[in-house]
Amino acid sequence: MSTNYAHAVSKVVINFTFSAHTLGIFLSTNTTHLTTDTSTLDIYLVGGAVRDKLLNRTVKDNDYLVVGATVEQMLLLGFHQVGKDFPVFLHPKTKQEYALARTERKQGQGYTGFDCYAAPDVTIEQDLLRRDLTVNAMAMSKNGTIIDPYHGQQDIENKVLRHVSDAFIEDPLRVLRVARFAARYHKEGFSIAAETLTLMTQISNSGELATLSAERVWQEMQRALCEGEVESGTEGEADNTKSSNEQHPEIFFEVLHQCQALKALWPELDVLWGVPNPVQWHPEICSGIHTMMVLQQAVLLTAKNKNKTAIRFAALCHDLGKGLTTHEQLPSHRGHEKSGLALVDKISKQLKVPNYCKQLALKVCEHHLHCHKAFQLKASTLLQIFNQLDVWRKPQEFDDFLIACKSDFLGRLGFEHKPYPQEKYLKDAAQAATQVNAKVFVEQGLQGIAIKEAIAQARLQAIKEVKKRYKVV
Repeated sequence: MSTNYAHAVSKVVINFTFSAHTLGIFLSTNTTHLTTDTSTLDIYLVGGAVRDKLLNRTVKDNDYLVVGATVEQMLLLGFHQVGKDFPVFLHPKTKQEYALARTERKQGQGYTGFDCYAAPDVTIEQDLLRRDLTVNAMAMSKNGTIIDPYHGQQDIENKVLRHVSDAFIEDPLRVLRVARFAARYHKEGFSIAAETLTLMTQISNSGELATLSAERVWQEMQRALCEGEVESGTEGEADNTKSSNEQHPEIFFEVLHQCQALKALWPELDVLWGVPNPVQWHPEICSGIHTMMVLQQAVLLTAKNKNKTAIRFAALCHDLGKGLTTHEQLPSHRGHEKSGLALVDKISKQLKVPNYCKQLALKVCEHHLHCHKAFQLKASTLLQIFNQLDVWRKPQEFDDFLIACKSDFLGRLGFEHKPYPQEKYLKDAAQAATQVNAKVFVEQGLQGIAIKEAIAQARLQAIKEVKKRYKVV
């Protein structure tokens, strides 16, 4: 560092007379001489990193808390400020997050209605107090000492998810976050403290969940559906073998149902609990329980599928129509696959889900019974369904459709290990019909509608040949 530049920086630190914003602009074009020496900062590893270290889980992201520092100090050290509502910085080399210790005060509705105070006099205990759960309210010093003023280590030992303070109710997003944590740590035996569940119910009944944006609700839901997995959100190759995957997104939805949040966010799904099914086909009886079992099976069948979000969302949507069945019709649900379509469309628009998720859910809702009854259907009916599913142009979506339908069949009490030959039968029939090529008919001199009719007849004959091979008449 040059003598003149060092002297200039020294004067800035001692006699600071211009804004942090101005300083940020100045430093953004004058960082070549700065070095990020953090030895003078009081830094702690915080939040999920500490929690997962204590649980011997893989730590994905390290977040750091800086106590006793100012925005100006961080900028002078070369950090880049990224937080709009509160001071969060990225390390110029590692790009890891460093946040100044802060307190929060509720000023309005929703999860963004907070006034933040970040200054050198905010203690680490005050910062940790604003966090959601005790297991997330711990810090680790540079020498490895755990700062745990709210007994997070004890709750980890007791496998309890417990709120830090009554200020928990000020942020409605915490209902979804805690439900997601319950799902993530279900295999470790964690459960939500009764008093925390009471506060979650209080938030759900307050109307505050309505302040959450559709995008944020879907983000939390999608994270719960695919916790800890790589998810592309687009069509892709699939590996549909069952795995020993221990994810439990069904716990996320069960918790939301239990604390009445699902009633506020997705009432058409929530109402399925208590709606009975014929015991012959559904020994579990309850439609809500069945839907959760279907989701469990979808998780097992899609561990390596790039479209896992769409398939698991379809699992949640496939029986929404049963919530519209009149009391006189129960436990039969004739026509539920058609009546459910409007409900799938409604929740897809409400949550702004990706189009692939919506389209697959609509197809599974409408045709899952056809899939189960495949061996009973005429070749002409199969061809009609293939046309509606557009297997000719969307073979990957058809594969995903079959996985969702298979999940529906296996997601019943005592059905978990039953064979589902309909999957291979329909794949073979579709593949045989797909081999039909228009080129043959063009070479025969056919034109226009005649080509279309010839293709349909050839596809129908190909499906009939598959039916013969399967000895299905």
